[in-house]
Amino acid sequence: MHPILFEINFGSFSFPLHSYGLMIALGFLSGIYTVRKLAARGGVNPDLVADLAFWLLMWGFVGARMLYIITRWSEFMASPMDMFKVWEGGLVFFGGLISATAFAVYFFKKHDLPAWKMSDILAPGVVVAHAFGRVGCFAAGCCYGRPTDEPWGMKFNSELVDASLRGIPLHPVQLYESVSLFILFAGLIYLFKHKKFDGQVSITYFMIYPIIRSIVEMFRGDVIRGFVIQDVLSTSQFISIFVFLGTLYLFIKRAKQVKA
Repeated sequence: MHPILFEINFGSFSFPLHSYGLMIALGFLSGIYTVRKLAARGGVNPDLVADLAFWLLMWGFVGARMLYIITRWSEFMASPMDMFKVWEGGLVFFGGLISATAFAVYFFKKHDLPAWKMSDILAPGVVVAHAFGRVGCFAAGCCYGRPTDEPWGMKFNSELVDASLRGIPLHPVQLYESVSLFILFAGLIYLFKHKKFDGQVSITYFMIYPIIRSIVEMFRGDVIRGFVIQDVLSTSQFISIFVFLGTLYLFIKRAKQVKA
């Protein structure tokens, strides 16, 4: 875990380069690059899609941060300025997904864009940005795992880790999810080239990610994410159930529409 890569010093001024911020930036740039390439391949104006991707990532970032703040409301009320210290970590992905999806629907309608084709272009960009973000979580020490005796267990000493879990081997769940997302990204890129209908890529993403997240949640150790059923069903797993079922319905409906 390396929350700060190095510091740049100018006399009495010191500027630390946080690993989390760097990974967020790399994810952002990778996402923009990906959607521009897929837009050109799909016959859509890359500049328009890049503009949309920029705002989606911004809205997603804000939504993810806001949901994180809500989950730790009492702590942030005690020190409100900490809300803006995003370089120290602290995002809840589903919060970002909800806010970004809402903005996407608005943007599609405003510009009269083909929603299914656009969602296929955007989905891989979201996935690769998310994958880099999870590496950032690993570096910052947030979203950590449960104690483990496995040889790949990692020790975290971040203030974001519960005091009782600092310095003992934990499941590197951030890397579990990051690797899974990079694999999903590769699969979505392949599917984009061979899809049978518009919407297949984005629908596949919304079906596969809840599965990934639900499995990863089984190894999470940070209780701040909350539970619907204590120690049995986390909040993210609960949301994942509805996302998966809703998307499965859309997949069946969309496939029937294409065949008709």
